[in-house]
Amino acid sequence: MGDLTSTGQQAQAVTGSAWRLNKPIHSERHVRVICIGAGASGLLFAYKMQKHFSNYNLTIYEKNLEVSGTWYENKYPGCGCDVPSHAYTWSFEPTQNWSAVYSGSKEIFSYFDTFANKYGLKRFVKARHQVTGAFWNHEKGGYDVTIRDLETGQDIHDYCDILINAGGVLNNWRWPAIPGLDKYKGTLLHTANWDENVQLEGKHVGLIGNGSSGIQVLPTIQPHVRQVTTFIREPTWVTPVQGLEQHVYSPEERRDFAEKPGALLKYRKEVESGMNSQFAIFLKGTQTNNDTHDYMMGKMKEKLNNEFLEEKLIPEWHVGCRRLTPGVGYLESLGKENVKVVYGEINEVTEKGCLCDDGKEYPVDVLICATGFDTTFKPRFPLIAPDGRNLQEVWKEEPKSYLGLAAPGFPNYLIFLGPNCPIGNGPVLSAIESQADYMMKLIDRYQTENLATFSPKLDAVDDFIAYKDEFMKKTVWADQCRSWYKNSPEGPITALWPGSTLHYIEAMLDVRMQDWDVSYNGNRFAWLGNGYSQTEVDPSADWAFYIREEDDGQPLSKAGQRKLLNKSGTTKSSTTYNIAGNL
Repeated sequence: MGDLTSTGQQAQAVTGSAWRLNKPIHSERHVRVICIGAGASGLLFAYKMQKHFSNYNLTIYEKNLEVSGTWYENKYPGCGCDVPSHAYTWSFEPTQNWSAVYSGSKEIFSYFDTFANKYGLKRFVKARHQVTGAFWNHEKGGYDVTIRDLETGQDIHDYCDILINAGGVLNNWRWPAIPGLDKYKGTLLHTANWDENVQLEGKHVGLIGNGSSGIQVLPTIQPHVRQVTTFIREPTWVTPVQGLEQHVYSPEERRDFAEKPGALLKYRKEVESGMNSQFAIFLKGTQTNNDTHDYMMGKMKEKLNNEFLEEKLIPEWHVGCRRLTPGVGYLESLGKENVKVVYGEINEVTEKGCLCDDGKEYPVDVLICATGFDTTFKPRFPLIAPDGRNLQEVWKEEPKSYLGLAAPGFPNYLIFLGPNCPIGNGPVLSAIESQADYMMKLIDRYQTENLATFSPKLDAVDDFIAYKDEFMKKTVWADQCRSWYKNSPEGPITALWPGSTLHYIEAMLDVRMQDWDVSYNGNRFAWLGNGYSQTEVDPSADWAFYIREEDDGQPLSKAGQRKLLNKSGTTKSSTTYNIAGNL
């Protein structure tokens, strides 16, 4: 357990204990929270705080002009989500308005913007404000936060008891590390910083990258440009998993979603269950992985219909080592007359275009870099712990978190989509909801149980990383592919959870306080207060609520709670799991 060491903290502890001793048990002290980012995670955090808490102050600092994070920023041609639309909503907030199985970025922005407006979440948001540093305040036991007002250029200062980082993973874009990029005299674009004023019609366009962004861009621009030269340096699996191909919803389908009772819920559950059934794809040697490999191999060959492209673009490593991408129309575009595929490395960018390792220079009018983001998980600002360490430096070589949401030695600091969370294991928004709920439980303890600080124990994080590294050996992610899931083909897997999304949801149901270093404001039992319960100060409450005619209480075992939660016995699954651990 941590100690309160400074005079200021000791004085604060005495004051805190005195306040609690005059209040009923579990009295809620005021808590100040700062959240960084108003993307999907930040908006959900605000929704949960507003729904479940009182006596708090929440400020969300957002660098953009609008909410929705990456879905506000990314506006390149063909930009969309590679997760089916009806699985890319909050579990409690469906919409019948999606136009297709895979929706574009404008539709997704509209979903989160509508969510923010519906629940009044924008009142918490300060747009065009970027956090530039967070420093532990020993006197107050929280963080002094510096923020740059991007409109005025001035720095402002704030303080919080608890700091939430909802800055996201895929929104800190970067140029490719290719020499000479600054020499190029044509129009240079990055997919994540798109200039909508640039006209591509009639131009010879160069496209660097065949990740998710490049796969979306090519088929969108190909019919409208004079020529595309696409530069590809490595193979990748491109095709949707069977059953989740792109499909535009018909007027009849959308009408059923809107008007037929239970139709939308049934469809959403089918999509979500389908995604949750695919985790075995990522485990080497499973029938699901083998079948998916054969299916994708056949589909890629069918769509490419070109022996050279088949040889270069179909990987030798397992399906799923890199993120699976739907690739609607991408493979077909590679065979169009106005598309040239250059396979290999770009040695340098010249004034005219790209000089490749085949010794040829490829001039282009416009050069599009679909080269992704900084996915190192380091904070984008100095985050200074009580002992003076900066998390940017601590996580420089390998980020090590507790269950994807906290760092040892950095108290009262929580992260959405941190290292080794299920960002590629299944439905990601479901995982974000689990993280938000976990955070709410910690904040509740902080507010009602006299906690001063909380941070995961180092040995707990070390044990988690050891478990994770051992588990990953049997996954396809361990293959030697180049992926943002890890910092090198041979490096440790830092982005993904060691299990399925459903596995993560169950793991996050309980807060294991034995894994946390906790310090208190004075006597740890000061939360017991003045001897009165909260029931006795509520004249509208039932003062004998525990007297019943039968035992109708909630299950007390994990097994019983789980069966109640997942409605065990109400559906018939097509997939079974045996005691040997094979699907």
